[in-house]
Amino acid sequence: MVTKGGSRDTIIGAIVIAVAAVMLALIYVKEDLAGQAAGGYVVKARFNRLDGISIGSPVRLSGVKIGAVQAETLDPEFRAITHLHINDQVPLPADSTAVIRTDGLLGSKYIDLGPGGDDTMMKDGDSILYTQDSMVIEDLLEMIIEQGKSKRGYGSKALPSVSNN
Repeated sequence: MVTKGGSRDTIIGAIVIAVAAVMLALIYVKEDLAGQAAGGYVVKARFNRLDGISIGSPVRLSGVKIGAVQAETLDPEFRAITHLHINDQVPLPADSTAVIRTDGLLGSKYIDLGPGGDDTMMKDGDSILYTQDSMVIEDLLEMIIEQGKSKRGYGSKALPSVSNN
């Protein structure tokens, strides 16, 4: 059905799209500023693999976002070094741990910090010595399939196909 106000509807639609774009931009800007607000300090953590961690990925402590990944580099032994920007209101003991975790089964990755028991707190430029890489879901599924094949006696052979011939 054609209405009289065709150009009016087009203008209103354009305004709605423009307002939505401005709102999305404000949300992204606010999130970036929240991660870098109030100073903070940077600590390093070395991992064998980062698998899904990128610049801007959240850093959490007890499920609460306390920072973000600021930079990623490689050391001479080809291990990934992450530079974690931590809110300065959150002191971390020197023996804290860092683990790459997944938000749910197929969610995004983040770095989960576990506070240690040391009386000395980390300072800007210190390194987290105890780290654990993420579990790669594809590798885990492949391992489960291989174990299932070996228990059924197929080993590295292909599974037989079932057909109605």
